[in-house]
Amino acid sequence: MEQLHRRALRLEWLTTGWNVLEAIIAIGAGLLSGSVALIAFGFDSLIEVLSAVALLWRLISAGPKATAAEHSRAERGALFLVALTFFLLGGYIAVDATKALIARSVPETSAIGFGLSVASLIAMPALGYAKQVTARKMGSKALAADAIETWVCAYLSAALLLGLGLHSLMGWWWADPAGALIMVPFIVWQGLKAVQEASEEGEGESVA
Repeated sequence: MEQLHRRALRLEWLTTGWNVLEAIIAIGAGLLSGSVALIAFGFDSLIEVLSAVALLWRLISAGPKATAAEHSRAERGALFLVALTFFLLGGYIAVDATKALIARSVPETSAIGFGLSVASLIAMPALGYAKQVTARKMGSKALAADAIETWVCAYLSAALLLGLGLHSLMGWWWADPAGALIMVPFIVWQGLKAVQEASEEGEGESVA
């Protein structure tokens, strides 16, 4: 259990460092190019940082030697925080992408956007998979929810790459915001799922 706990901590520290750097690059490049998907991608990176910090708190506050009750309380708190990050991300993308579609905003092709999305497509699936495997072995729903958020980041990377590519090659200005907007229902659903799981943790704690 201690080895799994250390692995989870390493994954969350790695996630935090990667996404802070990613956010700085993505938001800066997105503001310069006018890319909704790139800015949303950067915002997702910041939200992923919040999610990772929530998991770091959960792992530090309830280590491998913590009691079952302490683990349950930490899981519940982390799940609520991860749920909040899903709602923040979904709301931001919904508003910003809808505004871009209504205004028919045309993003400029960004070489930085292409490079960043490719790098993220390599890093995020690897992190997401590692978190899922670790979460399953630890029995941590909070870590599993955070893994889904990492996979969302990977999807936005793919949507960003596809959107910028379609705009550059075919002039499809709408592909950029539409690619991000498609993900909103899934993001909100994951937030609701995390809230439900947090409530179940609370009920289990009350019974105990």
